[in-house]
Amino acid sequence: MTELWSLTARRAIELLKAGEVSPLEMVDACADRIDATDGGLNAMPTRCYERARGHAKRLMDKTASNYDGPGALHGLPLAVKELEDVAGVRTTYGSPIFANHVPEKSDIMVERLEQRGAIVMGKSNVPEFGAGGNSFNEVLGVSRNPWNQQRSPGGSSGGSAAALAAGQVPIATGSDLGGSLRIPASFCGIVGFRPSPGVVAKGPDAACFNDMSVAGPMARNVPDTALMLDAMAGTDYRDPLSRPKPVVPYLDDVMTVLGDGSVPRRIGYSPDLGVGPVDAEVDAICRAATERFAELGTEVTSADLDLSDGPEAFHTFRGIGFAAGHEDHLELPPGQLKPENIWNIKKGLKLKSDDVLRAHRARGALYQRVATFFADHDLLAVPSTIVPAIPTEMRYLKELNGHRFGNYVDWIILTSVITLTACPAISIPCGFTKAGLPVGLQLVGASHSDGQVLAWAA
Repeated sequence: MTELWSLTARRAIELLKAGEVSPLEMVDACADRIDATDGGLNAMPTRCYERARGHAKRLMDKTASNYDGPGALHGLPLAVKELEDVAGVRTTYGSPIFANHVPEKSDIMVERLEQRGAIVMGKSNVPEFGAGGNSFNEVLGVSRNPWNQQRSPGGSSGGSAAALAAGQVPIATGSDLGGSLRIPASFCGIVGFRPSPGVVAKGPDAACFNDMSVAGPMARNVPDTALMLDAMAGTDYRDPLSRPKPVVPYLDDVMTVLGDGSVPRRIGYSPDLGVGPVDAEVDAICRAATERFAELGTEVTSADLDLSDGPEAFHTFRGIGFAAGHEDHLELPPGQLKPENIWNIKKGLKLKSDDVLRAHRARGALYQRVATFFADHDLLAVPSTIVPAIPTEMRYLKELNGHRFGNYVDWIILTSVITLTACPAISIPCGFTKAGLPVGLQLVGASHSDGQVLAWAA
């Protein structure tokens, strides 16, 4: 049999459901792969193998209830991002403030995945509180990219992306405010999907009405990503934004389109959305990827879509979130927070009512322009990142093509401005640079078109 760690999630589930492979065998195969590969990567710094083996044995108990239907995972191993609580497992959020934190209860999303048969292998690394496009922190160290360990796996779901690319697990959780599912997917050559707000219930969280930060699936291909989203989706009373599972499962959408060969009628490509510079090689690789659509019969146009008013609005909403969530942390002794987070909290605290009103107006106007675009386009195609994976020791990209970025998140603006739209967006691998680094293409669909975006991405 093919090495178990190298199986797609869908193939592994077929074997698990048929009883040809046991959940315990899958857990042991992934544990061996993590141990063999993570020394140089630090993708999975916190591991809970005994907890995983206990869960596997319970799933193997014939008397145990076993969820079936769309999203059933039947004992599939999983990596959980360090920002999301797993009951009984150390969860630091990448911060010295929570270095010894062990939650009693799991995040809603983790609960649901475990109920549907996923087995948590451990926690994947992040930047502190998920802030930034490079996954390093003072508690768990620096994560590295499997394609080149001198390069970053991205952030904030960098550990999850690196674990997937190295074959440590078949699926992994991620979350996304400014691009934290899409940026690591691009840097590591895997798939990261930012669903519409409410598709995946999360929390319980004091910021439960925040529609800009979402949780989502990561995998090595699009069908596996859709299958995982089916396992994650659904209403939970503890998340007021959550909504019911779709009538048609996401994986069914994907397999229908792969079966009948239908393609989007029209997509528009923009290298920059009017918000900043893009590396020429990244642009060329992404443009070439859109030609695949043209070869299949899709009309590919140049997207005349200017979202240059988006960055200021994004920074305002991000600042509000950081101030609301972390204001008290400013009173802690020096060294407890990284300087970028201190800057973001203080930026939020300095905002005036005019700043907030301007951001709300800009976001509404931006969305209406995007909605007009989708009136005659099925997809918007944009590079996921403006550069390939940055060097591991680089905290963030400070300059490109003579343009200097003003802060630690300006360089990830191609994903951040899409966040403002609340539209579903996915990063899929679309090629490699001459230096052998992956490049991701970001595909964005109209509001609530999650299944269709997944299908066309596949």
